[in-house]
Amino acid sequence: MSRQEPVREEAASIHHWYDPDTNPINIAEGEGISVWDVDGTEYFDFCSQLYCTNLGHSNEAVIEAMDEQARKIPYVSSAKRTPARERLANKLAKVAPDNLSHTFFSVSGSEANEIAVQLARERQDAPTVLTRWRSYHGGTYGAGALTGDPETRSTIERHAATSGAAKFLPPIPKAFDTDDPEELARRAGEHLEFVIRNEGPDSIAAILMEPVAGTSGAFPAPPGYFDHVRDLCDEYDILLIADEVITGFGRCGDWFGIQTEDVNPDMITFAKGITSAYAPLAGVIVTPEIASFVQSNGFDIGQTFGGHPIGCAAGSAALDVYSDGVIENVAEQEATFRTGLQELKANHDVVSDIRGRGFLWGVEFADPTTGESFHDPRVDDDENPVASVIRESSDRGVLFGGGRPGFQIIISPPLIANQEAIERALAVLDDSITTVFDNS
Repeated sequence: MSRQEPVREEAASIHHWYDPDTNPINIAEGEGISVWDVDGTEYFDFCSQLYCTNLGHSNEAVIEAMDEQARKIPYVSSAKRTPARERLANKLAKVAPDNLSHTFFSVSGSEANEIAVQLARERQDAPTVLTRWRSYHGGTYGAGALTGDPETRSTIERHAATSGAAKFLPPIPKAFDTDDPEELARRAGEHLEFVIRNEGPDSIAAILMEPVAGTSGAFPAPPGYFDHVRDLCDEYDILLIADEVITGFGRCGDWFGIQTEDVNPDMITFAKGITSAYAPLAGVIVTPEIASFVQSNGFDIGQTFGGHPIGCAAGSAALDVYSDGVIENVAEQEATFRTGLQELKANHDVVSDIRGRGFLWGVEFADPTTGESFHDPRVDDDENPVASVIRESSDRGVLFGGGRPGFQIIISPPLIANQEAIERALAVLDDSITTVFDNS
């Protein structure tokens, strides 16, 4: 890929998650797992921008499919049918869990989660949706109500109340005071049942959760936990919604993260990786029973750009690429991440935990003397050394993401990254941790 001299523009746009104290890099070009800023500096993109450029930045098959669709017809009303949507919906039915069959397309992950919740409430005739503390399900008012991340919720609720959601604790050791996976699964499952019974099962439409936590820490559930959740949903007639906005399309080593748990949800929400972020697209995949409910009763809600034909064409092409060895690469390279991060933890006593699955990993930091976080943005106003590690890594040419809360780093490269690239990125992280904490 030849890189041209960038054209510099005045900053008339306001970027999302705006912080007046930061100045994000100005990215002009990308190829494979790399991006270049306007000065021509190369970075390994080990955050996939926002956990979404799963196929890297230059997949010709996806780009060509978008171009072909734009030349046929660039837009069709979301209230009408078009071959691009039908083709992608049929492909999704083939790769989703066997019990899911129909797709309602949307624009973003936030809107997909809101649609899933609306479908669940209508289908179950119940108002409440249970989600986990430390979860992130979107930044709109409805999705913000579902989100358990305090930073997001406090921003959204500052001037408007949100309702219809109740929270339960995630299955993490600190929440249940045990490091034993079997005991953790049991205690977390019993806690969830307590919340269900306390809220009143008849008032609960659905439980919505990520199979592997995304920005809240990349923590997978202990073995058996999702089986317990599925059993509770069946016992109390509650729908199980898997938020796969981050974990979907290969990031955890299978088509969907919930498939690594061998549990069938009633709905899957998706976005991000469906097109490798080459075009905005999202949606909800549902069971035949839920599809039949909509087909019988109607669903008088829509979005102008839901299921945009160019996005659907990109999605169909991306699914073909995922099938051609990309997901297998994630499964094969997971051991590279696991080994490298275990070595990282052994090298630095400030690294308190590493966890993850596939190409989604979290690195948590804590004071080795006290076990407490060096900085918790929910209660601390001082400088965050974890943010300094991210900046130092960026200065060394590798981009990582910040977790929620900010005492952790999230690692999520494009799914095409090879062993050499992974080892190089982890070496940069290793050196950056040394630089920040040895000088602090």
